[in-house]
Formats: sequence, C-alpha cells, structure tokens
Amino acid sequence: MTKVAFLGLGVMGYPMAGHLVAAGHQVSVWNRSASTTARWDAEHAGTAHASVEDTVAGADFVMMCVGRDADVLDVAGQAIPAMKTGAILVDHTTASDGCAKQVGTMCSDAGLGFVDAPISGGEAGAVNGQLTVMCGGDLAHFDQAKPIIDAYAKAVKLMGPVGAGQLTKMVNQICIAGMLQGLSEAVNFAQAAGLDMDEVVGAIGKGAAQSWQMDNRASTMAKGEYEFGFAVDWMRKDLGIVLDTAKTLNLNMPVTQLVDGYYADVQEMGGSRWDTSSLLARLKSKG
Repeated sequence: MTKVAFLGLGVMGYPMAGHLVAAGHQVSVWNRSASTTARWDAEHAGTAHASVEDTVAGADFVMMCVGRDADVLDVAGQAIPAMKTGAILVDHTTASDGCAKQVGTMCSDAGLGFVDAPISGGEAGAVNGQLTVMCGGDLAHFDQAKPIIDAYAKAVKLMGPVGAGQLTKMVNQICIAGMLQGLSEAVNFAQAAGLDMDEVVGAIGKGAAQSWQMDNRASTMAKGEYEFGFAVDWMRKDLGIVLDTAKTLNLNMPVTQLVDGYYADVQEMGGSRWDTSSLLARLKSKG
C-alpha cells in the first residue's frame, strides 16, 4: 500500500483525493479550511491532519492542488522540509512555469523528486476520474508518479522537463478561450436566427466544427445555465499567466487578450463564479 498525501481539497482536489482512497492507497489530507478537511474525512477512509507537515510525514508521494503561484510556494515551502528523502512532490495546480522550476529546484536540493502536473477536465473530470494531466519533470520521477495519478486521470503524458507541463496547460487554455468565444457567437447567432441549438449541434456536431465545448456546453449555454465546472475567476488567473508568459516570449496574443477582457466584463456582470461558457451572457447583455 502506497502512502500518499494530498494538499488542497478544493473543487478539484476533494474528489481527486477520494479517488486515491478508492484505488487502495493510504491517504492523508490537508486543507486550509478545517471544515472542508473534516467533511472529506467523514466521507473517506483516509486521515485528515491540521498541518501540512503532519500530512506529508512519511508519504511516498505528495500531491498538491492549491490556487496560485504564491499558494504553491507557500505550501511547498511547508511540505518539502517535512518530506522523507526520495519522496516525490506532484503539483496539480495551474501555475507559471517559473513557479514550477522554482519548486523543482527546492525539491532537488532537498533530495526529492518533482513533477509539475496541471490538470484539465473541470470539476466533472475530477469527480469522474477522467482528468487529462500534462506533466513536466524527469522521466524516472514521472514513471513513479504516473500509477498514482492514474487513479483520477484518463490521460497522463510527460511533455518535457520541469515547467513543460505548465506550458502545455497554457496552450490548453489558449485553445479553450478562443473556442468558447466562437461557440458563444455561434449559439447567439443560432438563437437570433430562430434555430434550435440542440438540433444545430445534431447537424454539425460530427463535422469540422465539433469540439468538447460544443458537445458539453452548447445546450446549457442556450438555456443560460452557467453553473458547470471551471469558474471565470480561475480562467482569468490562467489567462493572466498565459499573457505574462507570452510577453517573455515576445508573442502577440490578440484573441487571448481580447477574450481575457471579455471575461473581465463577465466578472463586472457578477459572473465571477459562473463557468467559462458564460461568455454568451456577455454577448446577450451587449444586445
């Protein structure tokens, strides 16, 4: 039985830690909110702790899923000194590649392995154990960590050295931003033209226009439902990382920058916690 620690029981981490228990691992957990930790502990045969240090003590693998770069550095800074030599830290947070490299160096200096492993698939993917995981790190560390990650993933791939996972997640978010704006315009157009969006998807959903977003969000968008998965606040955080990184690469990102501004409009409309498909609400508000 592998001893695994999980740090961060948010929308994604909560079910991910549960999948580790279901896979037969010995799981210990920590979360900043004690009430969330207690709720998870009551639902699963794991062990909850009040401190990061107690949670990671003796663990073979430490999985982390927190909020932003600052959170990663804070929690990793607490975890790394308490981890046993040879253990591996896997960070599922979407962060900057610079943050990943900094934590990777901290782990290397402490005799630990590290894999940056941001995830895609939203809350539904986490609940159903169907996440896509993009990894950066040494092959040996990846090969050791993959069987643990498999408990909640449908696809896990090593993209390169530390930081490559985060860079790949940035590509993912660039694609999603553009696709969702296009889908929002398509749904708005279809409704204005008097078409039934479900019928439209049935007609075009197996052709060149098909996408995960169309299959899973077109119908709910047409109904004005925006309570599914990844929140606008978090998308703006991710797109901020993308745009900052693009500056260092001297890249022009006109569509991404435009859509990031549209999400800022959604926030001003009170949609900070709406899911990312809420770009349609912005379009409709503009008339």
